Amino acid sequence: MASLRCLSATRIVSCSSAAHFFSSAKVLRNEAGSANLGTIQAQKKPVGAFRGGIVGFLFGFSVASSYAAYHLLEEYQRASAALQASVETLQLSTEKISAHVRRIDAVEKDLKALSQAAASKEDIPRVRAEIKKLLDGLHVEFLDLRSHVWGIRELNTPSTSGGD
Repeated sequence: MASLRCLSATRIVSCSSAAHFFSSAKVLRNEAGSANLGTIQAQKKPVGAFRGGIVGFLFGFSVASSYAAYHLLEEYQRASAALQASVETLQLSTEKISAHVRRIDAVEKDLKALSQAAASKEDIPRVRAEIKKLLDGLHVEFLDLRSHVWGIRELNTPSTSGGD
């Protein structure tokens, strides 16, 4: 059993050295076959964690900024709509108040005209006395007219006391 182990260990070592020989022989063959010594192959710069982090950060920041701008725009539109609605409500209220003020002005104007045309407490006894004089004058004229009509009737009526 120990010999088997040695044999398999020798194979592994010889296989790995053979693989190493073949891989380095291939590089040597490529170097020997290239006659152009003036070209320099560009080295690939590996994208390091630092550059990848910066790119990721900028990408994430861009996405977050766009998302925030979108929501900010939506909120601005909602606030503008609410403000427009409150302005319209305020305008309707202002129109109603203006209509009430116009009606109050009209009522005050009518009240002023009525107060100028109406009689005051001092005018009432004077107007009452004038009406009493007019009624007394009418009564006197009525009595005069009645006596005049009585007198005309007496003249036109034949008297029954005379003689037949």
